[in-house]
Amino acid sequence: MTENTPDNSRQQSGDDIQPKLYAQCGKLYPRQVQGFFARLRVIGVLALLGLYYLVPWFSWGDRQAVLFDLPARKFYIFGLTFWPQDFIYLAFLLIIAALALFFFTTLAGRLWCGYACPQTVWTEVFLWIENLVEGDRSKQMKLDKAPMSWRKFYLKTSKHTLWVLFSLFTGFVFVGYFTPIYELWESTLAWTLGPWEAFWIFFYGLATYGNAGWLREKVCIYMCPYARFQSVMFDDDTLVIAYDEDRGDPRGSRKRNIDLKQAGLGDCINCTLCVQVCPTGIDIRDGLQYECIGCAACIDVCDDVMEKMNYEKGLICYTTENARQNKKEKILRLRVIVYAVVMFSMIAGLVYSISQRIPLELDIIRDRNALYRETDEGLVENVYTLKLINMDEVQHEYNLSATGIEGMELILNEKEIILKPGEIVSLVLQVRVDPVNLKNVSTGINFSLESKINPEIKTQRIGKFIGPVIK
Repeated sequence: MTENTPDNSRQQSGDDIQPKLYAQCGKLYPRQVQGFFARLRVIGVLALLGLYYLVPWFSWGDRQAVLFDLPARKFYIFGLTFWPQDFIYLAFLLIIAALALFFFTTLAGRLWCGYACPQTVWTEVFLWIENLVEGDRSKQMKLDKAPMSWRKFYLKTSKHTLWVLFSLFTGFVFVGYFTPIYELWESTLAWTLGPWEAFWIFFYGLATYGNAGWLREKVCIYMCPYARFQSVMFDDDTLVIAYDEDRGDPRGSRKRNIDLKQAGLGDCINCTLCVQVCPTGIDIRDGLQYECIGCAACIDVCDDVMEKMNYEKGLICYTTENARQNKKEKILRLRVIVYAVVMFSMIAGLVYSISQRIPLELDIIRDRNALYRETDEGLVENVYTLKLINMDEVQHEYNLSATGIEGMELILNEKEIILKPGEIVSLVLQVRVDPVNLKNVSTGINFSLESKINPEIKTQRIGKFIGPVIK
């Protein structure tokens, strides 16, 4: 087994160097580290996984607090109910998420990758399980090099069993966002899961087990596109993790109280702990690399070494290119301000739009089989189909009215328009007009639907009334 130093990604033959798309490397054994940034990662992991695993178990009234009911085409998020017609809000959320990614990347590098990316979060949990079962880094390396024995078989089997159980539970919770989780739990215990629920539990569980247990850093290095285009969002004032070569070089081992100037050494004692703790196996001392996910584990371990050597901390730290060149830094620069203004404006707009959202949908579909028809009384009649959706959580009775043509008569087959919560109905509406009141061949009609119990729930739609050609 190899240590946390990936093999060279280029194969040399004579004077030719042939680039390879994939660098073969052994298993990485990230060393556990303690420190400020490590605590931040633990807090982030616990907070994010806590939300993921606990939210579907909460109830809101008589239903699940967060439930994406695909068969019913309803999406419940606490007290709000969204429908496919509200897809625009999802588009807003995706745009806001992209802007947030741009904002934080421009400001402080790959914060998303190091602290909140699902691959990072679940891999961290799998590493905790691995350390719990097999021990620390040195014990894991020793165990993998040892020949197969009952102890090795027991430890490996135990680790993978815990990984599989955790992955299946992850898949179970994922499906619990789409199928009421208590019903899903009862079906699981009774072995009566539907084919789609079972498929997605095992599929999502397998994806978690494969990505976090086996692929790990390979997802970040080879599969994730973010590392490839992140440099576009970097500038000379972006905070990145960097090694101070002016202070650290020349590197070399030494005793604690040695005179560095006399020995001709820098502060780096070449312990390689910064490489051993790196989850992607890079050496940060080689400069900024796209494989770096910004987890800051190297900062924690290097600061610990500097403290033990009685050296100043910060040999590896968050810094900017301008700071490294002793230039003036600008945290609040134009790019950051633009991202922030646009992002928070869209957040405010989304919140306002949702707060003013009317839980009522009205569609007007004109009968296209006939432009119009004349009644025995000489009136001109158009036929419409009204599609109504009550998107509220209570039953409503509505009043239908229309304006736009003098003396209009509305004829509905139903005497009352009553819709239960979430009910969708289609009504046939006949509109009759005296031809003397028609000024044009096509005239706009403003249809209005208003709740009797809550006049604030009101919506309007424009329809067209077609009449005879005016001579």
